[in-house]
Amino acid sequence: MVNGALIAAARVPALVVTLGTLYVFRGIDYTWATGRQINAADMPASFLSMGTDTVLGVPVLALFAVVVLLIAGYYLRSFRSGRELYAIGSDPAAARLTGIPTGRRVFATFVVSGALAGLAGVLYAARFGTLDANAGLGSELDVVAAVVVGGVAIFGGSGSVYGAAVGAVLLTTIGSALPVLGVDPFWQRAAVGALILASIGLDRALAVRVGRSLRGRSAHA
Repeated sequence: MVNGALIAAARVPALVVTLGTLYVFRGIDYTWATGRQINAADMPASFLSMGTDTVLGVPVLALFAVVVLLIAGYYLRSFRSGRELYAIGSDPAAARLTGIPTGRRVFATFVVSGALAGLAGVLYAARFGTLDANAGLGSELDVVAAVVVGGVAIFGGSGSVYGAAVGAVLLTTIGSALPVLGVDPFWQRAAVGALILASIGLDRALAVRVGRSLRGRSAHA
């Protein structure tokens, strides 16, 4: 809600706001936790079982992810407000001029995103059974890498949640394969950074190519 309000009301770039508040919220976490750690013994057995249970051989955690993925993908594809998010990501000023309530849309989107982050934290706790203030540290780079590699434009306007999911699966596979191959952890992170740069470069090249093609068609017409 804080991020959504800052972006919607002050019209500050989302990337700047989220990176800034990331460190603020992390500092609050450290202050609140004061070095304490929550272990499996502090959690109900029924809650921990959610992290390992399966339904017809499929992990419950995977079912949570698939349900969220399908709902988000269907909403963005089939609802007007979902399509408007693409317009806002492509050009907020133009979207505002066409009558799209950009402030409300952005605010609601960040609230939903925060709720899903909370759900992810709950599932993380059920899966690993141990939590402290460092839980999830560094995950922001993995998230950015997953969505960018999955074909989502870094500044918005194009892409899909399905592509982001494919990017996440790809990065997880790479992350599991590199240690087996004996690759140094430093180069593992470097590989993720290289994927981000390559994906951004490819996205930019495709955007320029499409733009030239559209301008050529317009001139021909």
